[in-house]
Amino acid sequence: MTMLFVRHEVSDYAAWRKVYDAFRSVQKANGVVSEAVFQAIDNPNDVTVTHEFATPEAAEAFGKLEELRAAMRTGGVLGAPKVWMTNKV
Repeated sequence: MTMLFVRHEVSDYAAWRKVYDAFRSVQKANGVVSEAVFQAIDNPNDVTVTHEFATPEAAEAFGKLEELRAAMRTGGVLGAPKVWMTNKV
């Protein structure tokens, strides 16, 4: 399994979360097996999300979706996210 991590700052967590939750069907249709959201203790607008995929290729394809980029803009993501992938061992 491959885990995709994305960390970014959002302008308003509550507004971002509504957009994120509405995106679940797109996640599922594009290979997301499980997901989780984390907030920094000292800044609730500093968000890290994880998405688990069956393969690295599925994670990479998800990361390239224009729908994902549009949702991030709509949700108020500030700046470029920090993105990395890992494999469970």
